[in-house]
Amino acid sequence: MDIQKIDRYRWRIEIDRNKGMRVPGIVYSDDTLIKDVINDQSLTQVANAATLPGIVHASLAMPDIHFGYGLPIGGVIATRITDGVVTPGGVGFDINCGVRLLTSRLELNSIRNKIPDLIAGLYHAIPCGVGSSGKLNLSPRELKRVLQIGSRWAVEQGLGLNEECERTEEMGSFDDADPDLVSTKALDRGKNQLGTLGSGNHFVEIQEIDQIYDQRTAEAFGLFKGQMTVMIHSGSRGLGHQVCTDFLAVMGKATRTHGITIPDRQLACAPVTSREGQDYIRAMHCAANFAWANRQIMAHWARETFMRVLNIPPRDLAMITLYDVAHNIVKIENCVVQGKNIKLAVHRKGATRAFPPGHPEVTPEFRPQGQPVIIPGDMGTHSYVLVGTTRALEETFGSTCHGAGRVLSRSAAIKKARGRSIRKELEKIGVSVMAKGHETLAEEMPEAYKDIDRVIDVVHNCGLSLKVARMKPIGVIKG
Repeated sequence: MDIQKIDRYRWRIEIDRNKGMRVPGIVYSDDTLIKDVINDQSLTQVANAATLPGIVHASLAMPDIHFGYGLPIGGVIATRITDGVVTPGGVGFDINCGVRLLTSRLELNSIRNKIPDLIAGLYHAIPCGVGSSGKLNLSPRELKRVLQIGSRWAVEQGLGLNEECERTEEMGSFDDADPDLVSTKALDRGKNQLGTLGSGNHFVEIQEIDQIYDQRTAEAFGLFKGQMTVMIHSGSRGLGHQVCTDFLAVMGKATRTHGITIPDRQLACAPVTSREGQDYIRAMHCAANFAWANRQIMAHWARETFMRVLNIPPRDLAMITLYDVAHNIVKIENCVVQGKNIKLAVHRKGATRAFPPGHPEVTPEFRPQGQPVIIPGDMGTHSYVLVGTTRALEETFGSTCHGAGRVLSRSAAIKKARGRSIRKELEKIGVSVMAKGHETLAEEMPEAYKDIDRVIDVVHNCGLSLKVARMKPIGVIKG
């Protein structure tokens, strides 16, 4: 796939590089990161997405781009409601995989000797691992209530604070979610998984803020150097995976029924306004609501763990959600395209919403600064708090990166880790780890990912989101 450099951080796939492209491809990267992109098939996926009916502006890719199912991970596309399509391949299987950051009043140094106890406490309190079951066993009726109202369900059960819903994208709930569109199999997979972490790149991490880049915004967000924070990275578990699986079959038929030509069956799709398209959006929003409730519950259990281990009251801990953002989602949003305000189906797959100051969908508390953007590292690497910008709204439908992005497949990472103790390597750099097994740590070792500091520099220097603070990992639990 030929790609041309536009400027220091932007690369272009011309509209004539792939048959049927309706818009160009734009990749945000630098001279170093682009080398890894060229070596996989993700640029072909960028070009393939550019053929989808109703796509506007460009098929976009963030600097953490890597090969995925249908759309590359790190991909962003937007399609018109009137004549465009929606595709599950533009969201992926882990619907609303996302991140929640908890802040506190504590300085990390004041609790450093308690880190092993805290990690053990979190590992005991939050079930993790492949197919793990949680402490909540919901009736079908109660599970459907979760799918309808998301984070609010957890708060109603005493598993969180009202203000945390306000600090969550979409207030932690899509109002159009329709549980009757979620299959019995999906419900069965999800009934015991609420409040569970899962496996893969999901984690709960104790962190310390080691850099402040924007003092004024950091203060507005309640961040300070040396502060102890907790990050939760998880999604919709088996329920979301099954929703995607179910609707890929539906979309395969819909693509043929509606006479849509696609270059890759993984981009199976349907018109946004069609029955199939609307059913997928509403079912997918159910899975998104499940994920928000899931992270809300784990946040509450993390807070309880800290109070118990440190023997301090809620007031002294003051642990609360700064923000919770989705990474894999389709949303109907108002966007400006060629000077016109238009509603679009914005697909973000491995990308984070990054709305600017004054945007009506940013919680009023943070509207003067812009939306907090939470970007996770993985175990031995930094994580970041950024803030959304007007440029992102103009160039990328209000989107930025979502993490570092893989450079090694899971099997390649396991092979590279053979004969090594990733746990001991992490302990040597000051990171305490508890995980289900050696293979999980090998799959997710820092070398399996791109340099997150470089990825963040790209989006910062492009103006897609601006650096506010950086956190270093202190302790982590993984599935």
